[in-house]
Amino acid sequence: MVKAMARGSSNAGNLWLARELWDLGAIKFGDFNIGRTLHSPVYVNLRLLVSRPVTLRRIARVMKEETETLLSMLHPGISPFSLVAGVPFGGLHLATAFSLVSKVPMIYLHPSKDGRTNVIEGNYIPGQTVLIIDDLITGGTSIIETAQHLRDRGLVVKDAIVLLDRRQGGRERLKQHNIRLIPMLDLETLLNYLMSSGKISEEWYRRSLEYLRNPQRISD
Repeated sequence: MVKAMARGSSNAGNLWLARELWDLGAIKFGDFNIGRTLHSPVYVNLRLLVSRPVTLRRIARVMKEETETLLSMLHPGISPFSLVAGVPFGGLHLATAFSLVSKVPMIYLHPSKDGRTNVIEGNYIPGQTVLIIDDLITGGTSIIETAQHLRDRGLVVKDAIVLLDRRQGGRERLKQHNIRLIPMLDLETLLNYLMSSGKISEEWYRRSLEYLRNPQRISD
């Protein structure tokens, strides 16, 4: 029998989030297309959080506590920021909740009427530092593109915080673009919790771990 072993992870304290996502029905197992060429045995739909405001509020509070803790470290794990930006569309509800809890102003991008560029909604001053917020990261393209649009308008982007890191190359790609990734939970920690709590079968646990052990690096 495969045993789900707890790993020394900074995400281990957020197992309550794994439980909430499971209870919400946000975690599915099967054969899912999560990119142009990538198939995954596990799919996590974090947009369902809009249907559970109590959980969404708790996530925002934990995010706030996490950023405050990282800022207070001797060697800060995050840069000071004065704005947050949600990545359309998965990060918008999270950024909104975080803004309301932390009282940090929010901005977001949306396509212009002609579709040729992106417009920033919300007030900002060039030179301000923006914390990007998204629901999950696979390859990192959405966060990188959001960061580039913000930087093109004179804003500074150094960090991005996500609920779930699928650990499929996103962190490495963000680092190449000088963006530090701060995940609240990663997919392997999530799988270990589901297996150890008897919520998934050994077969799905094994298949999902094999998928993670042999990751397909993608740009989506």
